[in-house]
Amino acid sequence: MKKGKVDIVTLGCSKNLVDSEQLMRQFDALGYTVSHDSPVHDGEIVIINTCGFIGDAKEESVNTILQFAQRRKELQMDKLFVMGCLSERYQKELEQEIPEVDKFYGKFNYTNILTDLGKEYRADLRLERTLTTPGHFAYLKISEGCNRSCTYCAIPIITGRHRSRSMEDIVGEVKALVAKGVKEFNVLAQDLSSYGLDKYKAQKLPELIERISDIPGVEWIRLHYAYPAHFPYDILRVMRERDNVCSYLDIALQHISDRMLTTMHRHITKAQTYDLIRRIREEVPGIHLRTTMLVGHPGETDQDIEELKDFLRFARFERLGAFAYSHEEGTYAYNHYQDDIPEEVKQARLDEIMRVQQGIAAEINAAKVGSTLKVMVDRMENEYFVGRTEFDSPEVDPEVLIPVQTPGVRVGEFYNAYIADATDFELLVR
Repeated sequence: MKKGKVDIVTLGCSKNLVDSEQLMRQFDALGYTVSHDSPVHDGEIVIINTCGFIGDAKEESVNTILQFAQRRKELQMDKLFVMGCLSERYQKELEQEIPEVDKFYGKFNYTNILTDLGKEYRADLRLERTLTTPGHFAYLKISEGCNRSCTYCAIPIITGRHRSRSMEDIVGEVKALVAKGVKEFNVLAQDLSSYGLDKYKAQKLPELIERISDIPGVEWIRLHYAYPAHFPYDILRVMRERDNVCSYLDIALQHISDRMLTTMHRHITKAQTYDLIRRIREEVPGIHLRTTMLVGHPGETDQDIEELKDFLRFARFERLGAFAYSHEEGTYAYNHYQDDIPEEVKQARLDEIMRVQQGIAAEINAAKVGSTLKVMVDRMENEYFVGRTEFDSPEVDPEVLIPVQTPGVRVGEFYNAYIADATDFELLVR
């Protein structure tokens, strides 16, 4: 083990990644060598930032902790700490089951790791991060928590009520990141639609994005996780008017039949959802929409799935993810509904939904052939530069492949790419 070295492992979503980056900056300032998701873990301190959202994520987190707990038992590290959503939700159980971990921290008290090591938390660095992403893009978390009461979701149990960050702090963080070379900001919240309601008594997402857009050096802003009920429609004007606000919106809809929307406590109707999609596409021509669908919720029928497939054919989402219902302790569904749909039926319905979406995605990608698109080049991989358009978020969306011999292409810079071919999930430059 290497003295003075900290290894941080991040599981789960990009919001967790932001927490890891903030903690890494604190350790950097203390003079530690810090690695993130390294293939070799040889630090004297290992910190695992966990996810506790659904069954598969919890299993991955537990297995990762157990892997490092065995190494801790074998004295391959001096300290093993666990933080994040899983330990926020199950701290007592984890303490009993995995005593090899020196200490468990929750979602919001992880800076106590520093004081428990006898170090001082640097409040003057609270807006700074050590980026784990390529230096040209960053994730930007604008709020924590969620006030929604969706039956299936454990996130409010883990993160508590919605809390907006101040616009001043967010703008200050963006300016600092721009000064380090960041050009693209992927804005994150569990519920973008509610930004500002707690702190400013009004929906302030449009104003916040305008203020970020005004900062010199900000070239792309992309929005993730809007909630459909009480949608802040003025953000569409901002997208339309601001060249550096990408025509991209991640808005999790989950289902479409009135029966399922009511059962899930989504506070929106089928007709309102159809109207929402129509209005978004009318006000921002060419926008690319990413959504998430949940299948296999208690009470779901084959007819509900048919309605959902019809909706997908109408909406033609450019990007779509789907997952099967997980019966999560503490949620309304866990306490009030029986998990009455067999796993094989859930998987079959998931496959049905994704087959419909695959055809739509293939058609949308094929329509881009022959066009020239502005591409951010993320990396070089084998014989290609790999990049993304404004319609593609890192990690989850299609990529653009540009042959390495193409002149004028540089990692971290924009390139106007002529699209010569397409697959279901990639665009190709010849």
